[in-house]
Amino acid sequence: MATTYLTRTLGTPTDNNKWTFSCWFKYTRYSGTYPNSEAPFFHADAGSTTSWSFIGLDEANQLILQNRISSANVGYIISNAKLQDAGAWYNVVAVFDSSNSTAADRQILYLNGERITSFAGETQAPLDTASNINSAIEHRIGRGHGHYGSKYFGGLMTHVNFIDGTAYPATAFGEVDSTSGIWTAKTSPSVTYGNNGFFLKMENASAMGTDSSGKSNTFTVSGSLTKNQDTPNNNFATMNPLDNYFAGGTFSNGNNTIISRNTGYSYNTSTVGVNTGKFYWECKWSATPTGSGLAVQIGIAKRPTASTSDFLGSNLYSYAYFGDGNIRHNDSTVITYNSYAIGDIIGIALDMDNNRLYFSKNGTFENSSNPANGTNPISILAPNSVNADSGVYFAGFGDGNNSLQQTAQFNFGNGYFGTTPVSSAGTNASGNGIFEYDVPTGYTALSTEGLNS
Repeated sequence: MATTYLTRTLGTPTDNNKWTFSCWFKYTRYSGTYPNSEAPFFHADAGSTTSWSFIGLDEANQLILQNRISSANVGYIISNAKLQDAGAWYNVVAVFDSSNSTAADRQILYLNGERITSFAGETQAPLDTASNINSAIEHRIGRGHGHYGSKYFGGLMTHVNFIDGTAYPATAFGEVDSTSGIWTAKTSPSVTYGNNGFFLKMENASAMGTDSSGKSNTFTVSGSLTKNQDTPNNNFATMNPLDNYFAGGTFSNGNNTIISRNTGYSYNTSTVGVNTGKFYWECKWSATPTGSGLAVQIGIAKRPTASTSDFLGSNLYSYAYFGDGNIRHNDSTVITYNSYAIGDIIGIALDMDNNRLYFSKNGTFENSSNPANGTNPISILAPNSVNADSGVYFAGFGDGNNSLQQTAQFNFGNGYFGTTPVSSAGTNASGNGIFEYDVPTGYTALSTEGLNS
């Protein structure tokens, strides 16, 4: 959502002392100073810096449910648990019920169906305390205001439910899949929404604030929201900020845009890795600030114990297509392809069933290779032949220059490079994902559907 958010001034509530909020989110873990702070899911105040209600993440990625009036907490719980998986979809359910005679049940947080019972801080709301959320004031999804005015949620969000006047458990909005054992979304919750309730599915690209609850409580979009193929029921790979070798890289746009550090070598890998199957993704080299950009590297890598002298293609565990056209592995040139420039899109086709790798430039596979029939591949090490404790390959992006910062935008099937949609979608394997160029026959996206196929 970056600096985009949704806003609505609510009306007269059914019950200002009782409400339930639920959303699914996949967040960007930021590095650096902005906005390395609270990430709001839902926030309400009247522009006040002393009174607000807030549901979101703090700077340590702990869940917060806070109700504050006149600079005092009159309801505040924060989880001990820290959300660390930047590649996962989460479901959070927050319940406020100050009319409950049991104090411990007046504010409740659920994460992926499980009630949180261990708190870093807990101040339960006094009996019959009013909440800023569900008052007749401005509410925002994805941004704070007043005290949290400069704070935005960064990442993906969907199936946002708000219930006015009823306290519901997490099972109203999700359930455990009987096959996978994974907490999954209920697409049509059986709930009573109340006067101010709403259900934002965020399925209509031209009207992302549309309310599907039947209450017509539609939100106004500030900025430009993009509809994404990545959903709780089909989770796509992103680049992984927790796998940021040598640190210093910055991540945005749901962790699909990377800016490398400018002090030494670096490389990054994806949240999803594979050792079987056939997969395709795309990467656009989008910027370098100064000097030669030939140090940019796009390819695949295992996850070894890296040294500070490593870059993508420098070791046994990685293969990289350099900007100058060289394909490098174990710090040696394997073959030379066409060079590429800023704005070019590199396609990667990875065949783990036959240990083969293919690269395309702007839709044309190099060296007259054909991933569909297996001609002219780059042969890669079998996944368990080296470093057997890490027998999978991941998407990789690297920078082999000590002083330059490189920017790459990955499309794992989401249909975007950064915030820009693909210009004309190619033909895609099994309809899984949207790519700029045709996906080779037999290949699919790095996503849960792709892995299960």
